[in-house]
Amino acid sequence: MNATWSTLDTPIGPFTAIVDEDGAVIASGWTASLDELVPQIHPTLRPTELAEGDLGAVGDVIVRYHDGDVSAVDDVPVKQRSGEFLEHAWDVLRTIPAGAPVTYTEYAAKSGRPAAVRAAASACARNAAALFVPCHRVLRLDGTMGGFRWGIDAKRWLLQHESPRG
Repeated sequence: MNATWSTLDTPIGPFTAIVDEDGAVIASGWTASLDELVPQIHPTLRPTELAEGDLGAVGDVIVRYHDGDVSAVDDVPVKQRSGEFLEHAWDVLRTIPAGAPVTYTEYAAKSGRPAAVRAAASACARNAAALFVPCHRVLRLDGTMGGFRWGIDAKRWLLQHESPRG
């Protein structure tokens, strides 16, 4: 399988996305290092050839999102593989609207396993497609940020960027 990658400048810093030949995001995050992203891709999805290039529509969406169109990422195809619960939990993350973060407890319940708060947190931690699968929209029970692979400052910026302006 072939894939294309590119790094774009954003207000948070460099953002790199890896897109497969079908146009689906298989890894992304606020880094300029492929070495941080490629290991996150499930072995069955890992590209055999990886070329730097134009991300097409995905690149346009990244720019639009950071410019203020926070729903631009909603319909971008994403491919991630793992066990049944994690794949379902990642799909559930994509239903959490911008500006309406949930707690890990609420996220576990939305994922169909209310007692599985640690499993829900693990789904966030193992998410390879940051931004497109918005794990940044999940907070601790007390409303604090919790962890984020790309840093708490990035998570804070994303949540403020998505908050309803009133």
